[in-house]
Amino acid sequence: MKLYYATGTCSLSPHIVAIEAGIALELERVDIKKIPRITETGADYARVNPNLYVPALELDDGTVLLEGTAILQYLADLRPQSGLAPPAGTLARVQLQSWLGFIATELHKVFSPWLFHPEYGAQAQDVARLRIAARLDYVERHLASGGPYLLGDTLTLADAYLYTILSWSDFAKVDLAAFPLVRALIARIGARPAVREAIQREAARQLT
Repeated sequence: MKLYYATGTCSLSPHIVAIEAGIALELERVDIKKIPRITETGADYARVNPNLYVPALELDDGTVLLEGTAILQYLADLRPQSGLAPPAGTLARVQLQSWLGFIATELHKVFSPWLFHPEYGAQAQDVARLRIAARLDYVERHLASGGPYLLGDTLTLADAYLYTILSWSDFAKVDLAAFPLVRALIARIGARPAVREAIQREAARQLT
């Protein structure tokens, strides 16, 4: 399988999940700063994902999966013994999907594009930061009652996704000081060998 990715984007989360699950992935970097978007092998990324964003996962039979939350679940389900996703059809799986939807719509799409494009203006960015703070307050209260991970005692792919999005906080000037349990969760995830390996792999490939 091949993961199309770009350093510093949400494609880090399926990379983390794959390593946690022991799934070997071929990596192909996408230059997302230019149009047309070209991969490191010189391919036109629009032929892989017409929406032009990462991640995309190309399976061994040539099928291409799009959308990060779907890719995360697909990878976890390949290795159910990893515990990264509860079994399909269980209440716990629905709770996982609820967190994935929350992270995608209430955090991911508030960070990006609003805080990555200064041309939107300071007022819009201030509103985005206030909205993120309100959503992180919800996460903080949840962790206080049901942590240390989003689904309790075990790391899941929702934690990997949350870690990836909140790794943008310094760049986006989102202050996490008021959320000690969130910060502890991010530190805990960031210390995992799989996370360090994914970041190091992408950083090393960025230099080639």
